[in-house]
Amino acid sequence: MSRRANAAYRCQRCRLHASLCVCSLFPRIELRTRLVLVIHRVEERKPTNTGRVATECLVNSEVHVRGHMDRPSDAIAVPEGSQPVLLFPHEDAVPLVDLAPKLAAAGKPVTLIVPDGTWRQASKVRNRVPGLKDVPCATLPAGGEPSVYRLRSEAHEHGLATLEAIARALGILEGDEVRRALEHPFRAMVERTLWTRGEVETKNVTGGIPEGALRHDPKSGLARERLS
Repeated sequence: MSRRANAAYRCQRCRLHASLCVCSLFPRIELRTRLVLVIHRVEERKPTNTGRVATECLVNSEVHVRGHMDRPSDAIAVPEGSQPVLLFPHEDAVPLVDLAPKLAAAGKPVTLIVPDGTWRQASKVRNRVPGLKDVPCATLPAGGEPSVYRLRSEAHEHGLATLEAIARALGILEGDEVRRALEHPFRAMVERTLWTRGEVETKNVTGGIPEGALRHDPKSGLARERLS
């Protein structure tokens, strides 16, 4: 089944097959920190994208789509009095754990700008999106917990899914409770997808498997096995 045909069976919010929808697990979190997800137009269409899940969970967030062939990227509007921070390991980036106390002492809310796409697409955001060249860059702590995202191959050994990176950054800026709240639906999304591939047992899926869920055979794209 083609991706286009398959899209008709997917939830429009979480992008999982409708019978495996995780939207009921999405928290609605209000934070002082504002999230701006800068997503490449190609990445936006992928059902394995996780960045948009973060924006569904965070009230104070927005999605900025870039990479259009026919026009340059729009500038990102940062609210007056807010401190923008770009989460990406450029050469001049500083550890977010070191930057966070300084931001808190300044008393300004943070606008956390997170690029979403392949490593190559994300690395271009600072130069391609107007207004980001002078925005300070921050990195997550090295040697943290390994990613639990197993839906795509990772170009970098210690790479994270976009939602994982956002959760860990907000854990530093807002507290571990926020990180855990975001990671819960993320794990459900990953494990329900792996369940459809026969790689995870039903009992090991975070949040369980919805009653009447369908297991889609990735080999044929058509065969369906109803959960017994």
